[in-house]
Amino acid sequence: MSSSATSDINDLIRQLPSVDAVLLAGKGIVAEYGHLEVTKKIRDALDAVREQILTGDILQASSEHITSQVLADVQSSLEEQSASSLIPVFNLTGTILHTNLGRAMLPESAVQAVVRVAASPVNLEYDLEAGQRGERDTHAEALVCQLTGAQAATFVNNNAAAVLLVLNTLAQNREVPVSRGELVEIGGSFRIPEVMERSGCKLVEVGATNRTHLKDYKKAINSNTAMLLKVHTSNYRIEGFTAEVSETELAELAHQVELPFVIDMGSGCLLDLTAYDLPKEQTAAQAIESGADIITFSGDKLLGGPQCGIIAGKSELVEAIRSNPLKRALRLDKMTLAALVEVLKLYRNPEALVQALPTLRIFTRPLKDIREVADRLSGALVKALSEQFLITTETGTCQAGSGALPVKILSSIAVVIASADKDDESIRRLEQKFRKLPRPVIGRINKGRLLLDMRCLEAGIQEKEFIAQLATLAASLADAATEQ
Repeated sequence: MSSSATSDINDLIRQLPSVDAVLLAGKGIVAEYGHLEVTKKIRDALDAVREQILTGDILQASSEHITSQVLADVQSSLEEQSASSLIPVFNLTGTILHTNLGRAMLPESAVQAVVRVAASPVNLEYDLEAGQRGERDTHAEALVCQLTGAQAATFVNNNAAAVLLVLNTLAQNREVPVSRGELVEIGGSFRIPEVMERSGCKLVEVGATNRTHLKDYKKAINSNTAMLLKVHTSNYRIEGFTAEVSETELAELAHQVELPFVIDMGSGCLLDLTAYDLPKEQTAAQAIESGADIITFSGDKLLGGPQCGIIAGKSELVEAIRSNPLKRALRLDKMTLAALVEVLKLYRNPEALVQALPTLRIFTRPLKDIREVADRLSGALVKALSEQFLITTETGTCQAGSGALPVKILSSIAVVIASADKDDESIRRLEQKFRKLPRPVIGRINKGRLLLDMRCLEAGIQEKEFIAQLATLAASLADAATEQ
């Protein structure tokens, strides 16, 4: 390198502003993100500029220009760093209660309740009448008892935790017979036998995968048996040459030998779904009526509430479960409790439930309404996408998801995007661009086509938001075409 070039580089490096000078120019950024974090980012940005000068990537720049560019880079970096990784998406996958996408959406009353209690101290565990410590379960317990017929109820962070806590309380170091056909995997590769093992009880498998009889349970009962457990196979069905013992029969057997009878209901249901042209699901009240001493079920599936596990049943058993030291590790926070209470309140007015509860509203949404939204969105997509893509709509099916209503397929309408030249790679790139929109769109690729199921995208605000960001998608596609 010539002495002249070296001199130019040194001159440029001398033009670099000091960290203090950049901090002074960026008072607004410092006020927003803090002195320490901004200082670190400025040092990193100045080091990057210095490296660019040394490698010849920057040949000329004033101190003012460098300051401006460094502050712009720092602002962009801090905004990206501070952005929440948990953001709303459009669920167009064809799975309504999608575990990976947060399952049930909360009704507005529940959302407002969460905001209200999150921003203030509340009487979570304080008895306002007595002026002393209270029990957090009381806020939702009476509602659950009213809706299920149970004597008492307690709450934990999900149904797997509910099952674990019940087993650990009532069956630790003892045996629990379970039908082989009910040893389900409940998601995330977690299985009922593993949950039972962690709870400290011993699983005793009875019957066969497809057929279990009352005599199988009778044979398994001994002096070390703690309870009889029935697990609702909420994420699959066995059909054909099958047999299972009814809950009433199991309850009678358990009570004859003075054992508690526990039902893990899985998804959980508080109302007769057949009234909404949905398949019959046992309700929590029916499980109690069948003789169950304890039932457990999820809050964020068919119930349509926040993620939680609900344990309900006989008072003395619930009190023992509530007193287990593990309960403290699994208990609900004030925001989840507030949301659950508001959702449970909605069930006291069944006539208004379809419109008030998002999960039920989406389940029962008329196909005509879905088709109208699909037609409008397909027209908007034709305008936004290049001639490289073909846009159509077609009738298809979607599912409840999260192990709820496993054999019920709901009719739906999907917007279908195909490559005009049958290029699978262009569909994959488009699917990625949909996922990078301000509110990501999550669809599914099937047979080289991108399917956007419309059952979960309702007319109104959601539809307008989807269409509004299509301009961003079109610009991204145009930029990609220019680069190619």
